[in-house]
Amino acid sequence: MRTRIKELRARYDLTQIDLANKVGVRRETILFLEKGKYNPSLKLAHDIAVALKTTVDELFIFDDG
Repeated sequence: MRTRIKELRARYDLTQIDLANKVGVRRETILFLEKGKYNPSLKLAHDIAVALKTTVDELFIFDDG
């Protein structure tokens, strides 16, 4: 699974720490999400989407492979 977290963070001039604080996780969690090394819970995915003013569907790209 790929994400658009980094792209959308840049749009709103947010650092990984800023986003992590908004959604109540550690910066490393955001880093791992951006690198595709961690699949978030549905709640975390929703919280990130809300913080970045988008939808879960727009935020995450599901690879079929």
